[in-house]
Amino acid sequence: MSLAEIFPETQVHEESEPELRARILELVGEHWRRFHQPKAFVPGHSRVPYAGRVYGKEEMQNLAGATLDFWLTSGPYALKFEETMKEFFGARRFLAVNSGSSANLTMVSTLCQEELVKRLPKTGPKRMIAGDEVITPAVTFPTTLNPILQNGLIPVFVDCELGTYNIDPHQIEAAIGPRTRAIFAPHTVGNPLDMEMLCDIAKRHDLWLLEDGCDALGATFDGQLCGTFGHMSSLSFYPAHHITMGEGGGVVVNDLTLMKTATSMRDWGRDCYCEPGMSDTCGKRFGWTLGDLPKGYDHKYTYSSIGYNLKVSDMQASVGLAQTHRIGDFVARRRANFAQFMTRLKVLEGDIILPVVHPKAEASPFGFPITVAEGVDRNALVRWLEDANIETRLVFGGNILRQPGYRNIPKRVHGELVNSDAIMNRSIFIGVYPGLTPDMIDYAADRVIAFFRGRG
Repeated sequence: MSLAEIFPETQVHEESEPELRARILELVGEHWRRFHQPKAFVPGHSRVPYAGRVYGKEEMQNLAGATLDFWLTSGPYALKFEETMKEFFGARRFLAVNSGSSANLTMVSTLCQEELVKRLPKTGPKRMIAGDEVITPAVTFPTTLNPILQNGLIPVFVDCELGTYNIDPHQIEAAIGPRTRAIFAPHTVGNPLDMEMLCDIAKRHDLWLLEDGCDALGATFDGQLCGTFGHMSSLSFYPAHHITMGEGGGVVVNDLTLMKTATSMRDWGRDCYCEPGMSDTCGKRFGWTLGDLPKGYDHKYTYSSIGYNLKVSDMQASVGLAQTHRIGDFVARRRANFAQFMTRLKVLEGDIILPVVHPKAEASPFGFPITVAEGVDRNALVRWLEDANIETRLVFGGNILRQPGYRNIPKRVHGELVNSDAIMNRSIFIGVYPGLTPDMIDYAADRVIAFFRGRG
């Protein structure tokens, strides 16, 4: 019985599903307008975060819409998000995963799968096995390094550059040994690696090239998007990163031979490549004969890799999809904030090392890194800024080999990690994310300058 039949005197109009949905989403938009607007900035009282979420009613409405759909697992929003990001990068495939860390794990694990052997050409990089080496920087985030160790591979640590905070490309070639199979390096704090040198080295030595692009969505080198140079690249959509879906990440797959294995790694290791909610895409779901299985064993339950379940939910993807429309604006605002810091802090040259960007690169800054001069107490600067409500971060793990969890890992170290130790002891970064206003940037710059003028 309808509401109108129960209460005829009220003439209640029983809305259709589309009408009710539209009203709910309209109310969600009104909630965003009334309760999610940024507050006025009060210097010294308001927090100046190093990063944060920037979103509008579209993200909240997409999330509410996905909730009403109640798909829960990866579904229509996830597929649309993947297609949008694939087009953005011009990639062979884009895989949405549940974190940037999972993206890195997917990439490295893909290159270690026995199933990959039948897909690879006779020339070029080969499948990696336990004991093979991967060149990577000593200044890193743990989840760039962890998949190397988790797959039984040996990291070969190379020093980083002050100013760029990236792996020193001039040391990579000398670090290559007889079992070196890959280079895996991040575009640290959104500053592009020297992709000209890295691509040349990787090609001449038949190495896999993996980009950790988690900090660098929208960055370019020689006019080409970072994330499109390597065989694969990773992205993070954690709230601190360029776009967000809360917890989330992605794998940009640029090499056709890696598509199926990478997808399998994300999806339990299964051989089936049906999209969520679909069956029998291959047209012979019960007609395969693989491994030692009986003929006709269900392809949806056939596993060709030792994989994981690293997919996103449709709710996460719905937020990410709305965020994709903001990429251009977000990157432009990050660059503007970065440029404002560069202009303001130029007066401190000699007291600090300012960021250095390759002449062919255009950064998509994750933060504004600075290294204090020798003899300056970096921790005193951190306390000075934090006491003024300006949030700071160190450059990730610093020299990762100094971290307690990594002191006894299997490894090879190339040369002296002098700059990596300097970054660990003397470097910080402050925020440039799109939620910061010019007034916030000026306030933060004023405080940095005041610290050094006070020292003088």
